[in-house]
Amino acid sequence: MRASIVDVDGTLVDTNYHHALAWYRAFREREIVIPLATLHRHVGMGGDKYVAAVAGDEVEERLGDDLRDRWEELFDEMIGEIAPLPGAHELLRALKDAGLTVVIASSSIEKHLDPMLDLVGAREIVDGWTKKDDVDESKPHPELVEVALERAGTREAFMVGDTTWDVEAAERAGIPTLAVLTGGFGRDELEAAGAVGVFDSAADLAGNLQEALDRTAAAALGSKN
Repeated sequence: MRASIVDVDGTLVDTNYHHALAWYRAFREREIVIPLATLHRHVGMGGDKYVAAVAGDEVEERLGDDLRDRWEELFDEMIGEIAPLPGAHELLRALKDAGLTVVIASSSIEKHLDPMLDLVGAREIVDGWTKKDDVDESKPHPELVEVALERAGTREAFMVGDTTWDVEAAERAGIPTLAVLTGGFGRDELEAAGAVGVFDSAADLAGNLQEALDRTAAAALGSKN
């Protein structure tokens, strides 16, 4: 493998439940009550698909843009609360020290992505990143992964993510995924989605990186055969 494509939310920074709560409040203000559990299971899917996925096409057509705008405002209020996940900076450093090109794959808007990059000290390590304006379609569509691969300059790569949406997007782009449990998705779910390795956290992945790299290499070889 020559490159690693790394997700941010739930993988490097602890934001998944903040996203779910912001969506919950945005819907609730419109007198639409959706269980937080349902909202959480769709975090990782892009906002362009999120409203229809959790509330149906009719709500998307009627309120989609307003709900997304309100979610953004509510998440803005929480941005100061978020923190890096254990081992996030160490994982980026370990990937780079392993000789990999490292690209952050995010569909966040710039004002959300910037503080996250700063929290994990990514700017001085990674080779590039994506943001919302770089793509027309979000996960689980593979476009975000494809753009990240272009920036990495190779398709000999693997994804690091925390949701089934990450795994699906990477698989559709033709690369394997190493998953972490810090986004709140279960080991069985991630493995069933196709993750070739599941680790407790970024710290756990960094500490077992050679094993993880062996898994991605085996998966890539298997797909070619």
